[in-house]
Amino acid sequence: MMLPRALLVATGLSLVSLPATAEPLVVEEAQVRAVPPGSQTSAAFMTLRNPGQRDVVLVAAETPVAKAAELHDHQDADGVMQMRQVAQIVVPAGGSTSLAPGGLHMMLIGLTAPLAEGEPVEIELRFDSGDTQRLEAPVRRIVVDDEGSHGQGHGH
Repeated sequence: MMLPRALLVATGLSLVSLPATAEPLVVEEAQVRAVPPGSQTSAAFMTLRNPGQRDVVLVAAETPVAKAAELHDHQDADGVMQMRQVAQIVVPAGGSTSLAPGGLHMMLIGLTAPLAEGEPVEIELRFDSGDTQRLEAPVRRIVVDDEGSHGQGHGH
């Protein structure tokens, strides 16, 4: 009976280590804002869904298309909305967090090349756990309406 117990222990250890190598978040609707030629900044938007049982804390991002990728939020400062860098973005266990125009988002600063609409942009997310996750976000024209919602815009 030692062999089956050893197999159970070995299998249990494999299952315990599996989540550490799995992608921590499901990334939906990732996109990078198309900007005019010569622009030095853009932004990345996406929905981060956490199917896990623990909060996931995004602390940084990196992309080859910009010198820096910073986590930002829009905050009310004495009645004026201002964009501010934030140290982290928490994606709650079993929940999701949206990075969207007018709210949390990722600024791409010091663009190293023009962003061609439709082309994918590689982004690496870094978490407080030390884990990283890579994704590709297509460059899209994003229009923000008066209510702050966004769409891909079709000339209106």
